[in-house]
Amino acid sequence: MAQNAQQQAMMDKKLYDMAKSMEDALDDELHRMNNMDQDDLENIRRKRLESMKGDQDKRKKFLAMGHGELRDLQDEKEFFSEMKGENMMVVHFYRNNWPCKVMDMHLDLLSKKHLETKFAKIDAEKSPFLTERLKIWMLPTLALVSKEKIMDYVVGFDDVGGSDDFPTEHLRLVLASKNMIDYHGDDAETDARRSTYEKTTEVVDKKNLRKGGGNLVLGSDDEDSDFD
Repeated sequence: MAQNAQQQAMMDKKLYDMAKSMEDALDDELHRMNNMDQDDLENIRRKRLESMKGDQDKRKKFLAMGHGELRDLQDEKEFFSEMKGENMMVVHFYRNNWPCKVMDMHLDLLSKKHLETKFAKIDAEKSPFLTERLKIWMLPTLALVSKEKIMDYVVGFDDVGGSDDFPTEHLRLVLASKNMIDYHGDDAETDARRSTYEKTTEVVDKKNLRKGGGNLVLGSDDEDSDFD
């Protein structure tokens, strides 16, 4: 009993010290603010306005470059054209099916939240040269582009939990970890949005994809499916 009381007392003291430290820091900040003169306040206001103007200028620049939406690239030529000058670009190789529509939904949401990154999609069946060159073997696949180079991939749904019923926040964190978006926290609004499509992944049949047929096996568990 005595030992438990001693442990409780030590815990109470730690909590008190933490609360006191936070209170002292708050008092210091309030003291600093209360002692600001007019010049200090004007300086803070000026810096804030400059920051807002800089954000607006960036927004206009990004929108002019085609950011802020999920762009549907019509062919391989447009892919190479769109990637020029981009520091961060996410390209969805897709086919017109449910799993790819799930990915499109999440990418469309993220494209509007992260103007610093260009988001695009391209039909894998209509781009056999590009699909072969980039060794795209499963749909959906995200190619992550920086300065005209493919830096990494997000293949299927494994990185977001292995199911198509994942919150946008999971994909957001994956892209942030791969330096494709500027993001360091969570977003309750995005996290609350979930897809309701049935669980499935799809594996591309390389031979038919080259011909434009693109057989995809719904609900496939075949992890060995590739281009070999």
